Amino acid sequence: MAQRIVFFIDNNNKYQQKKVDFQWFPGFAKKQTQKSVASLHKTFLEKYPTAKILEVSTAAKEKLGSQLSAFNLQVKTTKGSYSVEQLFQSGKVFEEHGSQNALLYTPSAQAKKAIKKLNKNDKLVGFQEFGVDFPLTPSTYFYNWIYLKGIQQNKELAEQLPKYDAFTDIYFNPQKSINCQAEACSIYISLFKRNLLKDALKDRKSFLKVVYGNQNETKKRNSDGSKYEQLKLL
Repeated sequence: MAQRIVFFIDNNNKYQQKKVDFQWFPGFAKKQTQKSVASLHKTFLEKYPTAKILEVSTAAKEKLGSQLSAFNLQVKTTKGSYSVEQLFQSGKVFEEHGSQNALLYTPSAQAKKAIKKLNKNDKLVGFQEFGVDFPLTPSTYFYNWIYLKGIQQNKELAEQLPKYDAFTDIYFNPQKSINCQAEACSIYISLFKRNLLKDALKDRKSFLKVVYGNQNETKKRNSDGSKYEQLKLL
């Protein structure tokens, strides 16, 4: 048996989460992982039979779920398009090793692997992206801001996503990670159903206020004139 979280929209259009115990199918093959996804979904649907559930990861059988993987979802900036994963990992700032801006130009999987090594012997102190600083708290603020902007920019994906009201990421283990693409999708749908998307995605200050109820704006880092500091979301 294993346990994963299902992020879903409740009757008040708020996003919630529920831990679900299900049968795990061991093995590294994608087919095995998809069996685990099917088991997770089946268990959740036994209690919530009307839910429309989507796996959001590279293991998803549905094309939409795979496209919404942080490795695949592209975010347009003034300097080109990058995956959510590239922007997230390159935006990290460590106590000893400092900014990881250079990882912006590294493939998603490699960028994640490089940061994993740093996490073992260094301390994450913040995020720095788009010419501004993002704080460590709320802990999911930086990731969710990037991810939801990515959905907003990809109209075809944004139009398909509201067909679903429950989301999973079979790879997300809350014991090891904080940010989750399935949770980000549930936040997007909650905002969509409450007609708050436009307000929330207007800018990062509005996003912080609408999603987290925090009106404190993060402070802008002084630009050093580098190319990266000028990077902005479109």
